[in-house]
Amino acid sequence: MRSILLVIGGGIAAYKSLELVRRLAEHGIRTRAVLTRAGAEFITPLSVSALTGEKVYSDLFSLTDEAEMGHIQLSRSADLVVVAPATADLMGKMANGLAGDLASTTLLATDKAVLMAPAMNVRMWESASVRRNRAQLEKDGVLFVGPNDGEMACGEYGPGRMAEPLEIVAAIQQALAARGGPLHGVKALVTAGPTHEPVDPVRFLGNHSSGRQGYAIADALARAGAETTLVSGPVEIAPPHGVKLQRVTTAREMLAAVEAALPADVAVMAAAVADWRPDIAANSKIKKSVDRVVPLIKLVENPDILATLAQHAQRPRLLIGFAAETDDVVANAVAKRARKGADWIIANDVSGDVMGGDHNQVHLVSESGVQDWPDMTKAQVGARLVAAIIEKLKGAA
Repeated sequence: MRSILLVIGGGIAAYKSLELVRRLAEHGIRTRAVLTRAGAEFITPLSVSALTGEKVYSDLFSLTDEAEMGHIQLSRSADLVVVAPATADLMGKMANGLAGDLASTTLLATDKAVLMAPAMNVRMWESASVRRNRAQLEKDGVLFVGPNDGEMACGEYGPGRMAEPLEIVAAIQQALAARGGPLHGVKALVTAGPTHEPVDPVRFLGNHSSGRQGYAIADALARAGAETTLVSGPVEIAPPHGVKLQRVTTAREMLAAVEAALPADVAVMAAAVADWRPDIAANSKIKKSVDRVVPLIKLVENPDILATLAQHAQRPRLLIGFAAETDDVVANAVAKRARKGADWIIANDVSGDVMGGDHNQVHLVSESGVQDWPDMTKAQVGARLVAAIIEKLKGAA
């Protein structure tokens, strides 16, 4: 039976942790709990113990607890450590290496993955210090689920509500599966979405990419156990669970983020990067002239991220590009693979609503030839591509 160590922080959302324990038991996952002093202001050790069927731990300096289950053993006895609710205090302590109580000491001493379900007032969640701590935790490999938008106990509305128990269960299942998945130990890098190249403060050059295909690929890689970084242009999609997200706007920012994410074993460049950008972006809005003369905007070429990676000193073992075409789809993709130096090219016809829709029909172009895949959902394309990646890496091992 898989097991988790649940750290229950202080906040009104602590009552959801009781439902979480019950739901985990329904899914065959055993729970042992650490209840913080603040958490015990909202729920009792007795209620937690009744649901987990285990002793509840709370005191770092308890001679009895340390004799029965030392905090080092406690921190490493489960398959996954889950913090729910993850308060600003607990996030700050872990991000900054502070260990003044059992919960924070356990988080620093663990050698297992940590999943946090934040819960706090919207102003706290949006504060500079909490954003900084979350960025550090994500950089350190901590996983997150939520928070969701909604009404707070204090009456305010916005992001900060703890994810619902079933959402957390799903994230836990994914994290547990990833630790034993076929791509466990593999580092993956994915780009997704468009880039926006500023013309002036209110206008930009861009395209219709929704980012859905790249996000689906990142999700499938994470589900297969890969440590996945997703570099995303501006899109309106929630990031997949277990994926490290880096948001960018321009092509040059995307290239910098991609290079910062190296080394990687697999790179899937699914982003629709703008080929050109204005040579100079105006500092103020370009106004219509009285004589209606149309302004001339000089365009310069953006960096070629796929070709740069192909020549990079830290080139991924498997480099996959995308070819969004409207004519001669396969022929253009074959030429692009040779020109860019990629291992595979995923070609698709974007003359319809592919860029904004849920379906895609692609062709996998490799040194072995061309595979024509049927029309599928983008999630199915992601899953099939990851299956091909697993097979390729297995053969290269």
